[in-house]
Amino acid sequence: MSLLFTPLQLRGLTIRNRIFLSPMCMYSASDGLPTEWHMVHLGSRAVGGAGVVMTEFTAVTPEGRISPEDLGLWSDSHAERLIPITAFIREHGAVAAIQLAHAGRKAGTAAPWKGGRPLKPNDGGWQSVGPSPIPFAADFTPPHELSEHELDGIVDLFAAATRRAQMSGFQVVEIHMAHGYLLHSFLSPLSNQRRDDYGGSFENRIRQPLRVAKAVRDLWPPQWPVFVRISATDWVEGAWDLPQSIEFTIRLRELGIDLIDCSSGGLTPDARIPAGPGFQTPFAEAIRRQAGIPTSTVGLITEPIQAEHILRTGQADAISLGREMLRDPYWPLRAARELGDEVTWPVQYERAKR
Repeated sequence: MSLLFTPLQLRGLTIRNRIFLSPMCMYSASDGLPTEWHMVHLGSRAVGGAGVVMTEFTAVTPEGRISPEDLGLWSDSHAERLIPITAFIREHGAVAAIQLAHAGRKAGTAAPWKGGRPLKPNDGGWQSVGPSPIPFAADFTPPHELSEHELDGIVDLFAAATRRAQMSGFQVVEIHMAHGYLLHSFLSPLSNQRRDDYGGSFENRIRQPLRVAKAVRDLWPPQWPVFVRISATDWVEGAWDLPQSIEFTIRLRELGIDLIDCSSGGLTPDARIPAGPGFQTPFAEAIRRQAGIPTSTVGLITEPIQAEHILRTGQADAISLGREMLRDPYWPLRAARELGDEVTWPVQYERAKR
């Protein structure tokens, strides 16, 4: 059997293979509530054979959304609407996972097909927040600088969303600390220029993200894993980088975090990112080896043999697929055929197996 289709054990959870659906915004929620689109989008990837099916960026508060159409989990009504979706995912053998997030200074923009521009309050937008009043880009409004009391409130929001994620039937939570959103913006000295206990030194900049991680891990059932997505580098000189990411993920491991979802960039619009096939796998390999924690890797991974090579050479423990799973929801079934693995197909699709 290939490594790609070897089960992955994390705490008390057995994941049927190493293929994860990467969280991708659908910009199709209504007041944060999932719609039929989410059932079909997420459900089809479970039917298609993914090991983990993860929701898109799911905001812990309305002000934490990237766009007005983002998914949310700030009320029990949101949790209840997710229950049929998680039940369908689990029924088809996949692990139901959710990414909890706050957009920070990148909040309040139009959906990509509506231009992606920052929205003004009279145009459906709202005041963004961040560690410092530094806007993401010239056309963004400076964020409100969070007070220490408000930072406590952010921890409480993630904690409340964690409780609701369990109510909803999820088996994995992932905390979004990447791509320039709120928790990443505390990590990077480019966006965090505070002069209190939450800014300046490395120890201070990691303080708020670690508080959130501890709150989530303490509340999540001990038999189920917690993931963290990080940007391993800002791709900017003098900013957040791989050595800091390694030290940070050691701290996350010590708190009980189970896997690091390794991505990069997103903090500044002008970063020069050398994107190419597997360009982020070295980050996953370095963190896996030096921090001693399982990792997943993502970014321009398209072919089964490429994914298998990453696993065989010890660069990661799992493969997260984004755009490729948008192109082909049944990529895992095709990959099993190409790698010569025998996997269970949905009975409704078995006529296409041979």
